[in-house]
Amino acid sequence: MLPLAETIAFVFGLIGLGYVAGWIGLLRTQVGEALTQFAIVAAVPALLFRTLSTLDLGDRSPWPLWLCYFSAIPVVWAAGHLITTRVFGREPAAGVVGGVASSFSNLLLLGIPLVLGVFGQPGIDVLSLLLAIHLPVMMAASIVAFELVQRGEGKPSSVGRIVLDFLRNLITNPLIVGILAGLAWRATGLALPSVPARIIDAFAGTAGTVALFAMGLSLRGYGLGGNVRPGIALSALKLLLQPAAVLAMVLAIGLPPLAAKIAVVAAGLPTGINPYLIATRFGTGQTLASNTMTISTMGAVVTTGLWLAVVQAIFG
Repeated sequence: MLPLAETIAFVFGLIGLGYVAGWIGLLRTQVGEALTQFAIVAAVPALLFRTLSTLDLGDRSPWPLWLCYFSAIPVVWAAGHLITTRVFGREPAAGVVGGVASSFSNLLLLGIPLVLGVFGQPGIDVLSLLLAIHLPVMMAASIVAFELVQRGEGKPSSVGRIVLDFLRNLITNPLIVGILAGLAWRATGLALPSVPARIIDAFAGTAGTVALFAMGLSLRGYGLGGNVRPGIALSALKLLLQPAAVLAMVLAIGLPPLAAKIAVVAAGLPTGINPYLIATRFGTGQTLASNTMTISTMGAVVTTGLWLAVVQAIFG
């Protein structure tokens, strides 16, 4: 357990250092936004390209992994929506934010460095299969959910415009570009020339450290606001219910040990920034998403170790 504890301390220590740097005024929170942009636009796409361009699936199919992970999301999403609307009395649109905030894992900024530190490159290979469809699936689900809410309230909406905006944002997203470019290069079967390979390695090598430090610095900017109780409730769903549901699925299906570990640990990661961006896009629930992101990240310091211990005990 000592190596696991060291990895958790390292990962969340970098987040903590970023937060402290913003708290004491060493760096402005705007720097966190710039570093996050660098991670999302350059470093992480380079890492995804490098991983997927050399990914060897053998005779494995990603479908069992996708089934185990994504089948738990509707359960957690529904619970988050009901808690937000029925328990805390928020409007249906905020319920959508509650649903997505309780089920949208931070696979990118936190998941990549954590999985790399604990499971190494084989773990990143598995996580990349989730990353390849995670953002498109969750964004599409959010758009559909908001569209249904608006129609239920009798508000006019342009489905065509929403779909076009979604597709445009998707195909221009640097993460999706990195994924598709990596898969395309893998299909050629060619080795990457040495100079481009070194450039990609240079960017990819910074992904973990920059992403974690930027995440901590950005969290200082988001902070906590308003009524924090919904954020606590949604964070509990994110950190406890979602990984438990995925664990039940991987045991039922019999997923291979490494894939099973990655699926459960990924499901137990805290809420990322995307639910906040979704809430901002639709003009409701921004504080709810921000609180959930901050509280779940704080709670993940403890629960991440818990789920790592669980999967190690079950799957070896």
